[in-house]
Amino acid sequence: MIKAKLEVKVKNGKYSIIIGANFLNKLSNIFKKNGVNFNKCFLLIDKKIGIKKIEQISKSIKQKKIIHLFNSSEKNKNISQVIKILNLLQKNNFNKSDCLLAVGGGITGDTGGFAASLFKRGLKFINIPTTLLAQVDSSIGGKTGINTIYGKNLVGSFYQPSLVLADTFFLKTLPKREIICGYAEILKHSLISDKKFFFYLNKNVQNIFKLKSPFIEKAIFKSCKIKRDIVQKDEKEINLRKILNFGHTFAHAYEASMTYSKRLNHGEAVILGIYSSLKFSLENKLINLSEFNLILEHLNKAKLSYNVNKYFSKVDTKKIVSFMQNDKKNNSEKINLVLLRKIGSVDLKKRFNHKKIHFFINEKLIN
Repeated sequence: MIKAKLEVKVKNGKYSIIIGANFLNKLSNIFKKNGVNFNKCFLLIDKKIGIKKIEQISKSIKQKKIIHLFNSSEKNKNISQVIKILNLLQKNNFNKSDCLLAVGGGITGDTGGFAASLFKRGLKFINIPTTLLAQVDSSIGGKTGINTIYGKNLVGSFYQPSLVLADTFFLKTLPKREIICGYAEILKHSLISDKKFFFYLNKNVQNIFKLKSPFIEKAIFKSCKIKRDIVQKDEKEINLRKILNFGHTFAHAYEASMTYSKRLNHGEAVILGIYSSLKFSLENKLINLSEFNLILEHLNKAKLSYNVNKYFSKVDTKKIVSFMQNDKKNNSEKINLVLLRKIGSVDLKKRFNHKKIHFFINEKLIN
């Protein structure tokens, strides 16, 4: 059942984000109704979604298809995997009248989208995100990319999908850890843009964690809408879109410092990054103590782990700062940080010397 639909308008066209439940049996009809036509389909599917869902998706697509099972992990989000996909597309004679359909979390969508952007300078791309994190964040806005030994998402492209289908049916089999990871991005969207939405989350966080309707659908829809509105104004991250990086400069450095270990997944790193950015905002007298405590109370209420000490010690600080310096958003020797003035309002134009950030991590985050 389709419960909500958002249209994303960008420079070179538009596409829809469809939110609902149990519409996997109707994929071909949904493609047709939304003007997404193709001759054959390359299905890039995360192995973790299971054989029953893979068979269901395959049967629902009437066109000729090639299925490639992808072992999604941050370590596999690399150029070798992209080349493997490109070679399979060429081997099976795909052309610009065909499409690549990614089914999986953000890693699968990012890798598949990047491959689609490269193949013959652009293959039609459909994204079916299967995690809450991907449904509210990475599947929207056209950012695709892969990791390198120097950091996360350092190689990539802006390449908009032709369609995004967010089916909450996938969420029911996810462990709570994965739901919490997606919630990190939902919370981020409220903090940077919408105080009223933050209070809605604060009131209904447990219902969202339990995937209760209509709370989960509203959280997904509102989060997608916030990101959609930002992307429409600044598709290529020239200015406004940078607010979506709130918490992520710290988060990506934390992930890279742990060599993308399963001990710390992306959503958990984002929670650490949100707290780190909040604390840094407080230390630099941007956010007041009352608002800081309000957010901290929510993190505690939702039982979101924000203790950097849990993962790092002072011997890690130099490595963390080094990854922050290599962040793709920096265009000078200083480190760019998106900081919070108050709930719903950010400061984009803050750059800091690496020594100041090193001191902050050592003295304020790692005891």
